[in-house]
Amino acid sequence: MARDADKPDTPEAEASEEAAVEERIAALEAERDELLDRLRRTAADFDNYRKRAARDQESLVARAHERLMKALLPVVDDLERALVAAAEHEEAKLEEGVRLVARELHEALKREGLEEIEAEGKFDPHVHEALLSQPSEADEGSVIEVLQKGYRLGDRVLRPARVVISQGVAQETE
Repeated sequence: MARDADKPDTPEAEASEEAAVEERIAALEAERDELLDRLRRTAADFDNYRKRAARDQESLVARAHERLMKALLPVVDDLERALVAAAEHEEAKLEEGVRLVARELHEALKREGLEEIEAEGKFDPHVHEALLSQPSEADEGSVIEVLQKGYRLGDRVLRPARVVISQGVAQETE
């Protein structure tokens, strides 16, 4: 009789092999359970991180708004004083009050990084918006009038300067 190499010789060997297989299955199940637990903890950590990042972003935006509002409060105070002066019909005080408000507002915005866009010289489509073109003594493509000032915050254009540009010297037709 030929012996099968895969089959155990005795019931004890068979039981021993079964115990080894069950032990291996138990070890693999334990490893699976541990990996699933780690995966769940990692997913919970990521969810907490996402929520914390969202809260931090909201907090940052709120602090930025708070800083801007604090910078603009003196402007509001000056406007209220100008309105009181206007109610009393004191034109000189009204004009002075409006100048004070404008200066205070410009300073507050400048502290926040707002800059006026230069509108003199050649037309630049990145920072200017041409609303009209007119014949003039200026070189063709030069800005001859600013209809509305433009502003940038850092390197971003918030509003382009709205300008009138020159078509060059007008040609007379005969």
